[in-house]
Amino acid sequence: MDIPIKYDSKSVEKKRYHYWMKKNYFSSYPDERIPYTIVMPPPNITGILHIGHMLNNTIQDVLIRYARMKGYNTCWIPGTDHASIATEAKVVHQLKKRGLSKILIGREKFLYHVLEWSKKHKNMIFDQLKKLGCSCDWNRTQFTMSKQLSQSVTKVFMDLYEKGYIYRDYHVVNWDPDARTTLSDEEVLYKEHVGKLYYLKYKIKGENNYVIVATTRPETIFGDTAICFHPEDSRYYHLKDKYAKIPIVNRYIPIIQDSYVDPNFGTGCLKITPAHDRYDKNIADKHKLDIIDIFNENATLNDKGLHYKGMDRFKVRKEIIEELKKLEVIKNIEKFNHKVGFSERTLSVIEQRLSIQWFLKMKKMSIPAMEAVKNGDIQFYPKKFKKIYFKWMSQIRDWNISRQLWWGHRIPVYYYGKKLDDFVVAENLEKALEKARHKSKNRYLSHNEIWQDPDVLDTWFSSWLLPLSVFDGISHPYNHEIFYYYPTEEIVTGSDILFFWVARMIMSGFLLQNHKPFKRVYFTGIIRDYKNNKISKSLNNSPNPIDLINQYGADAIRMGLMLHNSAGKDFHFEKKICLQGRNFSNKIWNAFRLIQSWEVIKNQDVPDSSSLAIQWLKNRFYYILDIFENSFQKYKLDESLMILYKFIWYDFCSYYLEIIKPICGNKFISETVYLNTVKFFENILKLLHPYMPFISEEIWNLIKKRETKEALIISSWPKKKLYDHDILVSFRQATEIISKVRNIRNRNHISHQESLILFYMIKKEKKERKYDSIILKLANLDKIIPVLKEPKNVPFFSFFLNTDQFFLSYKDEKKCNLNHHIDIVKIENKIQYLNNLLSIVRKNLYNNKYVTSVSKSLLFKERKKENDTLNKITRLKEYLEYLKKIR
Repeated sequence: MDIPIKYDSKSVEKKRYHYWMKKNYFSSYPDERIPYTIVMPPPNITGILHIGHMLNNTIQDVLIRYARMKGYNTCWIPGTDHASIATEAKVVHQLKKRGLSKILIGREKFLYHVLEWSKKHKNMIFDQLKKLGCSCDWNRTQFTMSKQLSQSVTKVFMDLYEKGYIYRDYHVVNWDPDARTTLSDEEVLYKEHVGKLYYLKYKIKGENNYVIVATTRPETIFGDTAICFHPEDSRYYHLKDKYAKIPIVNRYIPIIQDSYVDPNFGTGCLKITPAHDRYDKNIADKHKLDIIDIFNENATLNDKGLHYKGMDRFKVRKEIIEELKKLEVIKNIEKFNHKVGFSERTLSVIEQRLSIQWFLKMKKMSIPAMEAVKNGDIQFYPKKFKKIYFKWMSQIRDWNISRQLWWGHRIPVYYYGKKLDDFVVAENLEKALEKARHKSKNRYLSHNEIWQDPDVLDTWFSSWLLPLSVFDGISHPYNHEIFYYYPTEEIVTGSDILFFWVARMIMSGFLLQNHKPFKRVYFTGIIRDYKNNKISKSLNNSPNPIDLINQYGADAIRMGLMLHNSAGKDFHFEKKICLQGRNFSNKIWNAFRLIQSWEVIKNQDVPDSSSLAIQWLKNRFYYILDIFENSFQKYKLDESLMILYKFIWYDFCSYYLEIIKPICGNKFISETVYLNTVKFFENILKLLHPYMPFISEEIWNLIKKRETKEALIISSWPKKKLYDHDILVSFRQATEIISKVRNIRNRNHISHQESLILFYMIKKEKKERKYDSIILKLANLDKIIPVLKEPKNVPFFSFFLNTDQFFLSYKDEKKCNLNHHIDIVKIENKIQYLNNLLSIVRKNLYNNKYVTSVSKSLLFKERKKENDTLNKITRLKEYLEYLKKIR
């Protein structure tokens, strides 16, 4: 067989993926097997995937391939998310470059452009996942705007509205001025910001006195409707029931009391702007205050802003400060650290704005969702996220589910009048008209007098239903697939969407199916760049995954990511982790080439060293399988891979293959040894396959002819067996001797070809030296000689292993003495060099001017250098004495 010298990842990956797809190995249908289902967190169709998606999907594929080989009926459902805000922003930007706007072209044409965008990016995303090796059931591909999923979303909205969970009301909401839509609390990122606190003077009505109010946002004075202080704050008792005049606006507002006010913040007086702060709105409702909205949708001031009308909020802030200074109503300005909210999608500064929106009541549905995690019915990996989950769930607020966008699931609500409740909830216009005629008692109501809500639902309102909707379990809750596949096994996701998605899915599962949606949640760490920023599409700070795959190979990327990923822990991505993966691929390929290069001879005697190696590796494999599975089943996927990595690199390649390898250029090997080696390699490939599917499948298909044509992907996982621990301990001791001999060779510049003699001291209780044949071969020893006492008149190197003493000597005594002389000269020169270095360091350290002028960190480094140099000199002198003694 002609095997390429170098592993060609590109051709292998393309060939093997095509082979799996052709054989339909990824597909799943309900049968008698136990199901194992994963729903992929659907990537947003806003562009190509980034390295975080690669990690997330590699983990899912590792779990799926492992379960498939374990005999489960694996079903991994791929999909993409329509991502309302981000996708609409992308298409709006694209149109803008062509001189178009969504308002100009209208809703229908705009949605046509978005659909074109979505088709293009869905295909790009799926191509990337295939290149990575993801073994998804592509027959079950989902899109959150597909017909089935859209029908599910509409049905859930209608059902929850009928049950009283969904309602419409005025609330102060988070407003994204760039996207011009509301956001849920979870879509707002809060960052520390160094701003300013402005102390403004409000004149008391009928007096010459002022009340001073501290604010970070002087531009909002146009929306002020009261000044408030704490009822127990005696400093302001004299202001009770009085009025104050707003600067510039010259409108009088009442001075009220409320226990919400913190007497220790600012002056202890708070200006109340109900339309632009949810806490101010609560106070306004309690005290029946006016509500004045001062902002347009794009965060410019409306006509309530007087001469600042049409001006951006931040520009107004600069200019209004100058005006207030001229009016002499600014008492003081000081720096102030506070948190500012930013839109997760557009990164614009959020405004709080009073708006009529649709909301979903969350408190009641959160109770069974909390209980399921509390009692262990749903497991979190790592467990630390349970605490965060419980904290959020215990403080849960109603979910603002409406968005002022065109792309998304349109709210199934139809209006027919001007009153707040002049609407009906229906799945289409015809049914809405029928309902509206009945509700309004106007049987002549026409199509022209009824209109659908222009808003769409929050993107997450479709995602929270996925474990149910992908199996059509909402429209048909008792279908065969729901009974078979639900609940799913795992959700693999970043901890950053614990509240956006995971918590909400748990709630929807219990609310709609009265059952948990999945059994376990595996939280990946967040991948960060060298600046410690989270890698994301919005920051555009991820290397192109396809470029990485082309350069290093998919297996190398997968292995590099998995080795550095630990559940729930962030890590920094560097290209060198891909290089580590590629080097490992080459190591495995070279091992395969070595085995294939041997010529097999039947009935040939098996060398003693090879028999011992076979016995050892068999036991070692089952030991590794045991600890590998123990780590894997605890979701310590990085640990299980590292166990396997070391087993392949060191045990299999560095020891086993070296032991059985024919010597002196000979290529002939016993059939018994060869067949055992192939069997071992096949088992190794099985363990490797979930992590590195391409190279493992390629070698599996090349290493021997298979009558059944069984692919590795559907082969059986190795079964655990008992292993002899004593054999492993004895072999480890043998490898320690080999390592000591090799270290002495390296330290003393003795070539590996040079034969040495090893003496070992026999104690009263004579130990069986079972592995001497292996030590002789791998350490290249001429012989191993037992002695009762230290050899006399023989120059040697001595070393201990535990309590056993060994002596290593040249066969040629003259050569040994010559080498010792050379070593003595080298060491004496090294000691002289270090003494000179020590003098230079001490010259500085004993100079008071130097010591007082340099930084503490530099002084610490110099003192450490002095200490390290002294230690080196001491060790070298001890070794020099030893060499002179044995000459």
